[in-house]
Amino acid sequence: MSQYNREEIQIYSVDSNDKSTENLALIMKELIRSSSYKIEDIIILCVGSDRSVGDSLGPLVGTMLKEHKVPYQVYGTLETPVHAFNLKDTLKDIKKQFKKTLIFSIDACLGEQNQVGHVLFKEGPLVPGKALKKVLPEVGDYHFSGVVNYIDPLPTMQFLNDTRLYTVMNLAKKIVTIIVKSANE
Repeated sequence: MSQYNREEIQIYSVDSNDKSTENLALIMKELIRSSSYKIEDIIILCVGSDRSVGDSLGPLVGTMLKEHKVPYQVYGTLETPVHAFNLKDTLKDIKKQFKKTLIFSIDACLGEQNQVGHVLFKEGPLVPGKALKKVLPEVGDYHFSGVVNYIDPLPTMQFLNDTRLYTVMNLAKKIVTIIVKSANE
């Protein structure tokens, strides 16, 4: 789980507005189309653990993308999650299997109370584990962050346990809709 920082450059924030979902799908499609990557070299790397509701966004998205049979390579599902303990090995496997990749990474994050339920899409790598003060490799050329909960004086781990599954599921559906539309349009 990463932590959204107000100073970071935000490309798009998607709430429940269908127009912003459509716009982001078009942006993602154009990013893919204008790149020199073959469709089989595009990777969706879904980071998170299925053992915590607040951190399950990535594996939920990965599972849903596989169910939708997107044409991209998907890493990180409920069955085989990519998390802090296997992220480095997963990245090594990707480097062995692919010479050149375009990676879109996905993770849950904490933000401010009014941001809960928003999807953030940014250029540049995701820094997984940042909210929990873990040091993990940065991943992705672009990344989606779903704001699953907000930061408060309580310990960060408490927010993972207090996160509503409803919020995580809605965020997962939004991200999946964006990626599926970008692949199908």
